[in-house]
Amino acid sequence: MTITQLGAGRRSLVDAGWRERAACQFMAPELFFPTGSTGAAVEEIIAAKAICLTCPVQDACLRFALETKQEDGIWGGTTEEERRRLRRSWMAERRRAADRAGI
Repeated sequence: MTITQLGAGRRSLVDAGWRERAACQFMAPELFFPTGSTGAAVEEIIAAKAICLTCPVQDACLRFALETKQEDGIWGGTTEEERRRLRRSWMAERRRAADRAGI
């Protein structure tokens, strides 16, 4: 495991090996970074998400994207907009958990 800096002094343990097991490892990166969200980009998004559905590390990929605030591309089977919504609820849950733990 490695420690990843998350900004504002926060740190998280991230399994550095998950990328080596990713289904997208040998795919063209451009597929996972479509330009836009309409037109031809829709087909790219669908194709990228289909690869993510077969990925054994989809959850780790999504967690990495949320923790490191990846704003662009398809990560863990989610688009930028989907991650924005997930991140808001994910961060709210982390705050509630910290409050319950007295942190």
